[in-house]
Amino acid sequence: MVLNNFMNDPSPSRLRKVYFLSNRTAITAETLGHSLLAQFPGIEFSSVTIPFVDNVNKAQRIVDRIDSESGDDDMQPIVISTMANEEIGKIIKQSRALVLDPFDRFLPDLESTLHAHSIHESGKSHRITNESLYESRIEAIDFSLVHDDGMTTKMYDQADIIIIGVSRSGKTPTCLYLALQYGLKAANYPITEEDMDSDKLPGSISAFKKKLFGLTTSPKRLAHIREERRPNSRYASIDQCKYEVRAVEQMYDTYQVPYIDTTTMSIEEIATQIVAIAGLHRISRGVMTPSGI
Repeated sequence: MVLNNFMNDPSPSRLRKVYFLSNRTAITAETLGHSLLAQFPGIEFSSVTIPFVDNVNKAQRIVDRIDSESGDDDMQPIVISTMANEEIGKIIKQSRALVLDPFDRFLPDLESTLHAHSIHESGKSHRITNESLYESRIEAIDFSLVHDDGMTTKMYDQADIIIIGVSRSGKTPTCLYLALQYGLKAANYPITEEDMDSDKLPGSISAFKKKLFGLTTSPKRLAHIREERRPNSRYASIDQCKYEVRAVEQMYDTYQVPYIDTTTMSIEEIATQIVAIAGLHRISRGVMTPSGI
């Protein structure tokens, strides 16, 4: 992944190298690392993810690679590591990189406060530790896939939320994220020109008004996305996009459907906003808890 906006020299040779390492999936290292790097918008990073670094030979080869790619002294590479194996972790720390390990930084303080020893095992949060919760999440993903883009509306009564909006406004990825991360049964329904010409909510969703949540975006952003799909079409024209955005927002206001402008939001931000505004809940360790907790 490359984080843009390097202000001084955009050439590839000036990218700051970042390595996400783990003896498991490296998902935790990536998640934490991207959050940290996002605090430096003036620097461009080039990242490499290397999971399953589970023996000393692999670790030594990675150190050799990091050192060979380290470049200038003022371009020290960065390693975000969640290495549970201490022996492997020590090898990684012998590299020329700045090595950051959240286990090393946070677990000692937690052990002191909790008066207990940690198992010091990476990847724990990504394993199936509760079969029923895992099955619930899979069921939510299946539901969102089946109820994508209004393909079927027969089980809308089972939906936790129904995302509505014009074509290419971000409904599908938002629903899948809500299913994957929150375990929510999220359906989505497209608002068409025919719907906009009517003075009523589409019949398929009118009975579920309390479950509706709208997405909107700027006409310019919408036109750009549509242009990639159907170049030089009426569908992608700025005038058409202006009309649809204006009409769908008027529908939201008329029927008091809560909605958000997603123009500058990531999918993660969109989903989090929806959960908070709609007062939805997520499943946590078998207990339904308010999403903000």
